[in-house]
Amino acid sequence: MNETLTKTRTTELDDPLDSVPRIGRTMTRMRMMTGRRLIGRLAIQSVAPDLELSHLDVLDAVRRAQENGEVTVGAIAEMLRIDPSRASRVVSDMVGRNVLRREASQADARRIVVVMTPLGKDLLAEIRAQKLAFVSEVVRDWPQEEIDTFSLLFEKFIGGYEAIFLSRDKDTPG
Repeated sequence: MNETLTKTRTTELDDPLDSVPRIGRTMTRMRMMTGRRLIGRLAIQSVAPDLELSHLDVLDAVRRAQENGEVTVGAIAEMLRIDPSRASRVVSDMVGRNVLRREASQADARRIVVVMTPLGKDLLAEIRAQKLAFVSEVVRDWPQEEIDTFSLLFEKFIGGYEAIFLSRDKDTPG
């Protein structure tokens, strides 16, 4: 069995025409590992053990949305593609845990916006630190030139992936 697996992998690596299918297979493997949310679980364990992974999703949505201005529960729901009532419940829970807080909008005092507390910012910093430590460990034995090349190509790949995803996702329900 191991000989067959080794032979298959060697053949795959030797066939330059197999590059695109190899990327697809590798994406599947990465999705499976990412789906286990190791980095998020480690960050929660370090900073706020009583939080859930869904809280991290909301926190990341707040981080990304605040780049464009004030963040509302509606914006969070849209970014995460969840029902606004679900987003409101999660935000309320996070406000109760002092990760987020609600305040009046500076642009329109009738509107309520969501902002991160210092604990929320600490949690984001811990996620980033865990992610960088994890990636550093993966590439630990790589020559710097390969790390540099991979970082540029990976960024280019994800940028293209994101552009196609966003163009096709607009008309996809759910």
